[in-house]
Amino acid sequence: MTIEEYISNQDEAIRPRLQTICNAIREAIPEAEERISWGMPTFWKGRNIIHFAAAKKHIGIYPGAEAVEEFAPYLTEYKTSKGAIQLPNDKELPIGLIAEIACWCYKSYRVK
Repeated sequence: MTIEEYISNQDEAIRPRLQTICNAIREAIPEAEERISWGMPTFWKGRNIIHFAAAKKHIGIYPGAEAVEEFAPYLTEYKTSKGAIQLPNDKELPIGLIAEIACWCYKSYRVK
């Protein structure tokens, strides 16, 4: 399965949000390979860099625990856990922040 297939298999109402997130990450880290890992859209470069996935009431972004800690001051309005950020479906997406996190992850996590 591709990321595009994953998105097209989701609820019609959430597809545009998923596509917006995908496009933001794609533009932020164009060198990363796109794949499905752990059942989620994943950007990879020598290892998993960042994932995202649809849930019932939110979209989860999975940049890893180090990224969540690094960006904690900017994530106060979102529910977070070790390695995960929940973006509620009823709130505007923080596209700039998602792109920043993706760039940080790419620089910090990739295998050279």
